[in-house]
Amino acid sequence: QVQLVESGGGLVQAGDSLRLSCAASGRTFNNYAMAWFRQAPGKEREFVAAINWSGGVTRYTDFVKGRFTISRDTTKNTVYLRIDSLKPEDTAVYYCAARGAPILSPSKWDYDYWGQGTQVTVSS
Repeated sequence: QVQLVESGGGLVQAGDSLRLSCAASGRTFNNYAMAWFRQAPGKEREFVAAINWSGGVTRYTDFVKGRFTISRDTTKNTVYLRIDSLKPEDTAVYYCAARGAPILSPSKWDYDYWGQGTQVTVSS
């Protein structure tokens, strides 16, 4: 059974940087796509970024604008999301997701496994 465990969230100030981690276990992920989504209070869960586990190809949503970087360490079975120049509007629960196909979809419906989420709160 695939398990995804996020960590690294917390309360930060605007302008700070943060690196979220997603530890993946339960199988090998060579043909998987991994993604980060976020959900703010009262809003839909939205796509942030995705990465192809094997080749490291990435995809970002438009609002990222260079502030977000997704990466993975295949030796540690961990996916990361670095967020720079944090803004109050980045406040949300950030979720890690895995899809059993190496296609970087922005749709939450295409992902098979989800973590429990990690809260990021940005104060102004």
